[in-house]
Amino acid sequence: MSQATEVEDVYSAIEESAQRVGAPCSREKIVPILTAYGDALADAGIVLSVSTGEHPPAELDYTITVPTQGPDPYATAVEHGFVARTDHPAATLLSDIREQVPVSEYFIDGGVVAGFSKIYAHFPFDPLTVERLAALPSMPRAVAENADLFARHHLHQAAMIGIDYRRRTVNLYFAGLPAEFGEAENILSLQRELGLPRPDGELLEFARKSFRVYVTLSWDSAQVKRICYAPAPVRDWDPTALPVRIEPEIEKFVRGARRTYGGDPIVIAACKWTPDGAYLNLGPYTRVSPLMRTLLRNLTGQEV
Repeated sequence: MSQATEVEDVYSAIEESAQRVGAPCSREKIVPILTAYGDALADAGIVLSVSTGEHPPAELDYTITVPTQGPDPYATAVEHGFVARTDHPAATLLSDIREQVPVSEYFIDGGVVAGFSKIYAHFPFDPLTVERLAALPSMPRAVAENADLFARHHLHQAAMIGIDYRRRTVNLYFAGLPAEFGEAENILSLQRELGLPRPDGELLEFARKSFRVYVTLSWDSAQVKRICYAPAPVRDWDPTALPVRIEPEIEKFVRGARRTYGGDPIVIAACKWTPDGAYLNLGPYTRVSPLMRTLLRNLTGQEV
C-alpha cells in the first residue's frame, strides 16, 4: 500500500469514528499530520479515543506509533508547523530523555478538533526512576518537588513520558506498580494529598486494578494537575463493568471502530481525576504495533 493510500485509509477510519460519536471532523486538520508522519503508518499502532462527560463528545483523539529509526518526531512537528519553535524547556525534553534511556517507540497524539498536541517516548524495558526523571535538565521542577509524595505512594519508575506542546505539560506514566499501590488506603491517601475527590465503590475498585498510573505536571507550579488510573488493555470489553456510565454512541464507537486484527476490540480504559471529579477515556486499538503485540501477549497470554 502506498503512503498516500495509507494516509487515506487512516483518515477514513478517524472520520468514520468521529461521525459515529458525533464529533466534528476536519480533513484539513488531520491529513497534514498523517502525511508528515506517513512513512510510519504501514506498521503503526493506532488508538482512537474519546472521553465521557460531554454528550456528544466534543473531541476524538488519535494516537499513532512512530518508530525510533525514522526522523526525530519533534523536528518533524516543528518543520511542518504543528509545534512552534521556542526556547521553552518542553522543546528539549525529548532529547534529554533519549540521552538517558533507549526509547523503544514514539507516539504522536492529535485531536480531530484541536489538531497536533503531544509526543510520547515509550521505554517499557528501561524505566526511569523518579530520581533520574527529576535530574533531566528540561524536566519540570514539579517532579523533584513531588518525589516524596510519589515514593510514599509506591510510584517509583516511569515507562513512558508524554509532552503536551500546546498546554506545556508533561505526563509521567508510572509502571511496574507494586501490590502496595493497589491497596485501598494507599489510593485514598494519594487522592487526599493531591486535593482530589475521594473515589468510592466502583471508582476505587477500578483504580486498584491499575496497570499504569500517570500524573500531569507543568513547568508553572508544583501542583499535580491530574492523575489517571489505567488497568491493562482488555479484549473482553464490558461497558457494564466500568465505574462511569457511558453514552450509547460511545459504546457504539468502541465496538464498531475499524480494526486490522480479528476478534473483539482491544480497549484501553482510563479513569482521569481532576478537582472537578472523574471521567473515563476509552480507546479501542485500530491497529496494533509489533511492540504492543509483544506487550499484550505478555500481559494476556493471547496472540493479536
